[in-house]
Amino acid sequence: MPQSPHIAVIGSGIAGASVAFGLASRGADVTVVDDSMSGQATAAGAGIIAPWVSTSTGAYYRTYAAGGGFYPQLLERLAEFGIEIGYRRTGAIIVDRDPGRLAEAALLVRERAASAGAVAGDVAELDPAELRSAFPPIDPELSGLLVTGGGRVDGRTLRDGLLTAAVASGAEIVRDSAVDVSASAVTTTSATIGCDAVVVAAGARSTEILRRLGQTLAISPQRGQLIHLSLRGANTSRWPTVHPLGPHYITPFDSGRIVIGATREDGSGFDVRPTAAGQRQVLDDALSIAPGLAEATVLETRVGIRPMSARASGLPFAGQVPGAPGLWLASGFGAGGLTMGPLIGDAIARDLLGEPAPEIAALGLDEQPELSPSPSPSA
Repeated sequence: MPQSPHIAVIGSGIAGASVAFGLASRGADVTVVDDSMSGQATAAGAGIIAPWVSTSTGAYYRTYAAGGGFYPQLLERLAEFGIEIGYRRTGAIIVDRDPGRLAEAALLVRERAASAGAVAGDVAELDPAELRSAFPPIDPELSGLLVTGGGRVDGRTLRDGLLTAAVASGAEIVRDSAVDVSASAVTTTSATIGCDAVVVAAGARSTEILRRLGQTLAISPQRGQLIHLSLRGANTSRWPTVHPLGPHYITPFDSGRIVIGATREDGSGFDVRPTAAGQRQVLDDALSIAPGLAEATVLETRVGIRPMSARASGLPFAGQVPGAPGLWLASGFGAGGLTMGPLIGDAIARDLLGEPAPEIAALGLDEQPELSPSPSPSA
């Protein structure tokens, strides 16, 4: 590959933006191609960066935790470009009505936080009064476990910051559809872009791009609905994120804005409509643990289509596509993209440029179900 290779990146969500920044900041000539279709998971994501309180295990958790540990380095690199992404460590609180379940979770979280070190911070038990002081709308009968290093970031701000830094490093962004892709060129509706390699980072739509290249990719779309609320007059800037022992969560941002979510709707296809059932689920889940949010104003609903990996571990597909020189893939991040994406994107950039990359379980496509050649029309 040339000293300053030209790399085309298809997709400008967290995966594509992270790869583009990693490549451009190391001197590669980068063109990002994105058609700005609605439903980008990154644009809808609540942006919780607290892997230590997750229910994930195994290789997925190790990669997830490594993603959280990468954030201090990411912030330093973006600061060199004068970019602030609004990342803030406000803490993450686990809550549950069953003291036994909470105590069991506490053992695992303490072990994880100790292994992560300073980035995870300290772990402290909160009685109901302390919990209400930290997060006033919470159910007064709940207790909690606080991990002080838990952070949050708005997905749109993070994506835009990475793309801005990539452009400042020389990258170009083309707002157009990729209608034909090979390892040496991307053809849009208006031009053909010659390149030395292509990184497909188009979320759940990566499946269709790979299919046209003769590869079957085990990624499926999953709809996620989130609701943004406003608590008038509340200073929410330092409130922690809240995590029951389940798939939903509450993420406070500045100026009284609170995000609640999220649905996990398999079989949704690329339908980006907010639905009545989805809205009810999100509101019921949030009010069941934070009844004080009942009088909050509903500001908006954001809907994202997550690219869900079918790998046994749940890990994304990230690395060079076997048997397809010059073709790389970064997709299948599911609900973990804002935590894992910057780390994996940077690792792909290093690997693509021939630099030493960290040993990340997701980097490489050696776990079944594997990418495989698509059957021929006669098959």
